[in-house]
Amino acid sequence: MNHLPLHHQLAGVREKQWTPRELWESHRCEDDPYRAFVTRFDDFVEPAPGPLHGAMLTIKDSLNIAGLPTVCGSRYRLSAPRPAKDAACVAKLKAAGATILGKTNCPEFLANYETDNAITGWTANPWDQTRSAGGSSGGEAAAIAAGLSAGGIGSDGGGSIRLPAHFCGIAGLKPTPGRVSAVGHVPEIAHPGGLLGVVGPMARSVADVRLLFEVLAGYDPADPFSVPFEPRPVDLRGLRIGVVESFPMCPETATALRQAADLLGGTETFSFSGFVSSNACWNFFFNVLTDPFKREIIATDPSLVHWTGLELLQDPPAQPSGVEVVKQFALRDKLRASLLKQMEDTPVLLAPACAVPAFRHRERNWNGVGLLDAMSCLTPFNLFGMPALTVPFALSSEGLPIGVQLIGRPYSEELLLAVGEQLEELRGLDLCELS
Repeated sequence: MNHLPLHHQLAGVREKQWTPRELWESHRCEDDPYRAFVTRFDDFVEPAPGPLHGAMLTIKDSLNIAGLPTVCGSRYRLSAPRPAKDAACVAKLKAAGATILGKTNCPEFLANYETDNAITGWTANPWDQTRSAGGSSGGEAAAIAAGLSAGGIGSDGGGSIRLPAHFCGIAGLKPTPGRVSAVGHVPEIAHPGGLLGVVGPMARSVADVRLLFEVLAGYDPADPFSVPFEPRPVDLRGLRIGVVESFPMCPETATALRQAADLLGGTETFSFSGFVSSNACWNFFFNVLTDPFKREIIATDPSLVHWTGLELLQDPPAQPSGVEVVKQFALRDKLRASLLKQMEDTPVLLAPACAVPAFRHRERNWNGVGLLDAMSCLTPFNLFGMPALTVPFALSSEGLPIGVQLIGRPYSEELLLAVGEQLEELRGLDLCELS
C-alpha cells in the first residue's frame, strides 16, 4: 500500500481498510538503498485527527524539526544549535494529522543539482541507481518515488523541487513566495533569498500535491513575503496555454512536451526574448551574491567542504557591489513586468522541466548542452516569483521519467494544480505505479 498515491492511502484510513499504524509499517524498510534519508524516526506515534490523518510524510533537511539538527548536507552545520520548534510548514502538517517519517538528504549549502554530501553520501534515483535523483530536494524526491514516503516538503531556489520531481517521476510545486510559510527554513528565506527561494509540497501525483498545498497555504506574518490571499474559483473553460519550446531540450523531452500540449489543447507557441537575460540575472542573485558568504564559511576549515558546495562558486571570487545589486533588481523587475504583461492572454505556460532526463552521477554535458543551460527552463520562474509545477508525464527510451512544467502568474497555484490534474487524467498512465 506504500506505493499508492497519498489520496488513496488517506481514503483507506477513512474507510477503515487499514490503520495509520499499518500505513506506517508499510513505509518502513530495513535499509535505505538510495541514501534518501538523513534521519528516520523509528517509533510510531498515533497522529492527530485532521485532513491528513494517516499521511506518512518526509521533510527535506533544510527545514527545522524541534530538537533535531538541520544540517543542509554540510559538516559546517553539525555543531549548529538545534532548533527549539518546528518550521511553520512542519507544524501545519502535524496539526493536520500527518506523521513525519524522517528528514531527507540534500547537497551542501543546498547549492547543487545533485544530492550528495560528505555526511550521507550520494542519493541515487529509484528508477535507475546509476542516475541522479536531482537536487537540492533529491532525497525527498527519491524517498517519495521509492514508496518510502507518500509525500513531503522540499525547497526551491533554482529548480530544487521541480528538477528532482522530474528526475524521479513525481509531482512538485514551487509556490509563489509567501503562499507557503518558509519560517524555519535554513538558510533563512528573507530578502533577497526569499525573492528566489520557497518551500513547497512534493508527492506522487498532482492530486496529492494539491492536498498538501491546501493544508500548507496561508498567511504567516512571520514570513516577510507572506500576504493575506483568498483563492478564487478555477474555471478551465477557454483557457489558453502558451507552449515554450525555446529552451534547450533533447529530442525525447521535446516530444513529451509536444504530446502534453496536444493532450491539453488550446495551446499556442509562446516566445519571450527575456529568458536569456533572466537566467544571467538569476545567477547573480543565487550564485554571485551568495558567493562571499559561502567562501566565508569554507574559510573556517577548508578540509570540511564537499564538491557540491564548490561547484557553483564563482571564478574568480565574486565581489558584488551595492550598485550592481540595485541594477540587477531593476533588471529583474523590468523583465518580470514584461513577461507578466505578455501572459495576460496565456495565463499558463507549458515548458520542459529540464533539457534531459535524469543524468549519471556528475555528468555535466549533453550534446553540447551544459549544466546551467539544461536548467535554464527552471530558474526564470524563481527570479520572477511565479508558481511552477512539475507534472510526471512520460518515460524515455531508457525507462527514465520525463516531466513537464506548468507555470502561472503569481498566486495562481490553484489554476496550475487544476491544469496539472487534468493533464494527469488525460495522460492515463500512472507513472508512480511503475517506479
